[in-house]
Amino acid sequence: MRYQPRGKTFDDLNIGDTVVTMGRTITETDVVNFAGLSGDFHPEHTHEEYGKKSPLQGRIAHGLLVTAVSTGMVNQTGITEGTTIAVLEMKQRFLKPVRFGDTIQAMFQIVDKKETKEPDRGVVFAALTVINQMDEIVLEGEVVLMLYRKGYPREEAEARS
Repeated sequence: MRYQPRGKTFDDLNIGDTVVTMGRTITETDVVNFAGLSGDFHPEHTHEEYGKKSPLQGRIAHGLLVTAVSTGMVNQTGITEGTTIAVLEMKQRFLKPVRFGDTIQAMFQIVDKKETKEPDRGVVFAALTVINQMDEIVLEGEVVLMLYRKGYPREEAEARS
């Protein structure tokens, strides 16, 4: 039995194609685990009393945690499962804080495509928008992916076997 990627290739995606993810609630456990993984124990994330006195009036999730969770939710849709070669670039703008208990949802929209010299790949440019449960945009970003073209890597893998 061979793995069959369910993701779309460079050729399958069109400008304007969009996926919207399910929601996911950000918990204190998420923040504590991310702090441990990243080493970012800034008191805005981990110190209740500091957070209460900060301009944001409470502890917040790490911006990069929100990025990681939202891109993970996009991956769960399967849009590029098994067809991504690499993430080439990511840019994010953190517009509003995400607090413990907030539920976020992501939208991933193809905004441009570029062919490469290599016949097995192309580059896709996507907009990433993350909203909270109040439909407020908390993150806007851009993602640049290198994807396989139609027929790859399946044909290459079969040729090697």
